[in-house]
Amino acid sequence: MVTVICLCYNHAEFVVETLNSVLNQSYPNVELIIADDCSTDNSVEVIENWLLNHPEILFIKNEKNLGNTKTFNKAFRHSKGDYLIDLAADDLLLSECISKQVNAFEVSDLDNLGIVYGNVANILEDNSFDSYYFPVDETKKVTGKIARGDIYLEVLTGEALCSVSSMVKRSVFEKLGGYDENLAYEDLDFWIRTSRTYNFEFIDDILVQKRIVKTSLTHDFHRKNSKRSRIVNYSTYLIIKKAYQLNKTKEEDLALGKRVNYELLLALKNNDFLLLSKYILLKIKKIALN
Repeated sequence: MVTVICLCYNHAEFVVETLNSVLNQSYPNVELIIADDCSTDNSVEVIENWLLNHPEILFIKNEKNLGNTKTFNKAFRHSKGDYLIDLAADDLLLSECISKQVNAFEVSDLDNLGIVYGNVANILEDNSFDSYYFPVDETKKVTGKIARGDIYLEVLTGEALCSVSSMVKRSVFEKLGGYDENLAYEDLDFWIRTSRTYNFEFIDDILVQKRIVKTSLTHDFHRKNSKRSRIVNYSTYLIIKKAYQLNKTKEEDLALGKRVNYELLLALKNNDFLLLSKYILLKIKKIALN
């Protein structure tokens, strides 16, 4: 069984299409769990109307906003799947997505496999095409080198992170203790912790359509003088501090140092001078230790 946990927060406009994309999978054994994180729009009403035709599906409604990490972990405790997909309620699974992901787990020549991931088509709010996460040729195959196997270094620098197209083995999620609930977002930290121990497999296919919306978390990283931006970027700082503790070599420290340099410039651009000072102190401390 594959469990898809669909997290909704103010996705009333898109959530039905997302839920239908899960039900329209070619793979037969899929468990869908929906969790609304106390939306302030009419998402709950839209979902409940959709559930009239799907009463067997579990719907979790938070009475207060808990954030992605806590809400996913909460939904996970109700799940039964051997594999897990974390699906935002404005993204779409293409019909063969789950079949290809499960097949990759079964046929991969990599041992100790924790996550499989593929390519993503970015779409706009009106469903029109925008771009591909990894550039492709005319046959929609990736043109550059894609990380597979031990991808820890690539994840540290952000080169391999395509979490919206990923499936994780349940046993891996359990062993790592799920998402870190102290963080405002989940994917970077979880990929770092997973890639430290487990191999990753890449599927050279478009598996998911990721919707680009003005209110998405992606935009929050780059908002100047924004409280929300400060929260999510501080989470990145906490993730980087944790990653330094996981590093084992100077090469890994250098790779993470590139990420620190990027975050330094982002903090400066966002006028987040407190976070900027934290990164400067972190760099000074690492230099002193080395």
